[in-house]
Amino acid sequence: MIFMYRRIDMSTSRFVVAIASVFFVAVSFCAPACAESLESALAKAAPGANPKVIELAVQASRCTVTRGMSPASRLAVIDYSRPSTEQRLWVFDLDNRTLLFNELVAHGRNSGDNMATRFSNADDSLSTSIGLYRTMSPYIGHDGYSLRMQGLELGFNDHAMERAIVIHGASYVSADMAKQHGRIGRSWGCPAVRTAVAHKLIDTLKDGQLVFSYYPDQHWLGSSSYLNCGESTASQTAKAI
Repeated sequence: MIFMYRRIDMSTSRFVVAIASVFFVAVSFCAPACAESLESALAKAAPGANPKVIELAVQASRCTVTRGMSPASRLAVIDYSRPSTEQRLWVFDLDNRTLLFNELVAHGRNSGDNMATRFSNADDSLSTSIGLYRTMSPYIGHDGYSLRMQGLELGFNDHAMERAIVIHGASYVSADMAKQHGRIGRSWGCPAVRTAVAHKLIDTLKDGQLVFSYYPDQHWLGSSSYLNCGESTASQTAKAI
């Protein structure tokens, strides 16, 4: 009886070891495939953001790498389909998949009142431009510490440098102004932010990071070379937005 007990015990042990081995192999093969996507991780980090807009932003950022640009470690997403009274700017750390900022951001004077509905790439339009930007070096200008941006999208924001479309702080970007006037102040086309956060936000985004300015403009969604260089097209993604 003792001998039989030992045989059963050894058999059970082998069975447990075999099951554990199979589980370990399965987990090892699943790890890369089952890892959470960047889009999902960022959407989870910013539950107030539209996950489809984040998906488009990540899609555009990946396209920069396929075009030979250095990978960005920071990504700012601005959803101009939302009113200016909402915190419609999100800044993400792509390496750690975390949310760094969620802020108010202004749109251009001629883009609309509380809601932005008109966009332009033209000089002196005083309007916001949509599309993907790559950041450059900060400088001290008329609006204090500011961040130049290079518009990457031909016909949509590629005149950003000539128009001096930059990130800067502005006193008219505040929750108090939103409460008093039903909207925050408007810029000449720049994505202006609160003065209290401007310096830190600019330092987070300077020198080769990405800014994605979104609006459900069908022409842009269908023709943007940064939204249509992957397997899934922007027009397909846009249907769910």
